[in-house]
Amino acid sequence: MKRLIALFLTIALFTSCSVDEGTSYHSELLPVESVNIPDEFEMGKTYPIEVFYYQPTSCYSFYNFYYKKHNNERTVAPSNLVIDSNNCESTEDILVGNTFNFVVTGNGSYVFKFWQGKDDDGEDQYLVIEVPVVETP
Repeated sequence: MKRLIALFLTIALFTSCSVDEGTSYHSELLPVESVNIPDEFEMGKTYPIEVFYYQPTSCYSFYNFYYKKHNNERTVAPSNLVIDSNNCESTEDILVGNTFNFVVTGNGSYVFKFWQGKDDDGEDQYLVIEVPVVETP
């Protein structure tokens, strides 16, 4: 259902930005600065995870999260739509936060890899946080 809603919103967004208006844009992943995540999870509960990052200019707008699952590992990065314009104002000093809800469905622990950009060699860098799932009392 969430994917259907996301697909509908994407189609609506792209059709509302007509090429006739001369507006063009692209999507871009932005490096994570920090996160607000619990120290532990309980099975079956839902937790908000807040991700903080800097948007370089006023032409950036949060779209959604890149979110990839692999076993107990989650890779996360904020995805922004960027309007291709020369009239953008610098916003590099403004820390932006967006939240996603995480539902705990497995035992053990979860490893979150929050993308922090690339190093000088072009290798992806991550803020890695492991969160254990504890027994419910």
